[in-house]
This record gives sequence, C-alpha cells and structure tokens, in this order.
Amino acid sequence: MKLLIVDDSSIIRKAISKYLKEYGVELVGEAGDGVQALEQMRVHKPDLVTLDITMPEMDGLTCLDEMLKIDPAIKVIVISALSDQATALKALKAGAKGFLGKPFTEDKIKEAFDRVLKGGS
Repeated sequence: MKLLIVDDSSIIRKAISKYLKEYGVELVGEAGDGVQALEQMRVHKPDLVTLDITMPEMDGLTCLDEMLKIDPAIKVIVISALSDQATALKALKAGAKGFLGKPFTEDKIKEAFDRVLKGGS
C-alpha cells in the first residue's frame, strides 16, 4: 500500500511515517501544502493519504475534493488540529474515510488506520 503524507508540519509528517512503519506501507511522498499534495498524488498514485486541513496555498478540504476528482477510490484520513465534531463531519461528508484530531498518539493513529483499512470511518 502506497502512502502520501500531507501536513505543513515536518514534525507531524515524521511522526505519522514512524507510527505507520509496522504496517508495511510504502511512503511514496510527503507534501507541506495542498498544491504539492496534488502534484505528488499525480506522480506517485498513492492508495492512502493522511491530510491536514489547515495548510498554506490550498487547505485540506479543497485538496480532498481535488484528490477525489483525480482518484475517486483514494482513501484519505484527515488529521487536523481542528478536532471539533463539526469539522470532522465536514471532512467525512466531503469524502474522507477517517478523521483524527491533533495531537494524536501512536495508538490513536493506528486505530484510525485500522478502521480505514477495514472499510469503516
């Protein structure tokens, strides 16, 4: 499974990569904003994307919409500091397969990953 990590924080990108290593995912790219994410997506064709909402250039929800136009089957987990229920519902209604608030623990990201891989949200 090919993974693309999208977050404007390099610390968060490193944490996600570290926590998901044991799943045998192939990290095919990282992006710090939505514009870079779409470029990476076109080049690497990931199966799964972790996506922040608040980023420069293009926010995560706009990026999510564009990603789904490129690949309607893409699995996206939104990981955001905007962790209120309204934001989570907005992301899920927009097509995300999962939502995780920041800060997150290793266990929480693994739970979200497991749910998305098993088809839940």
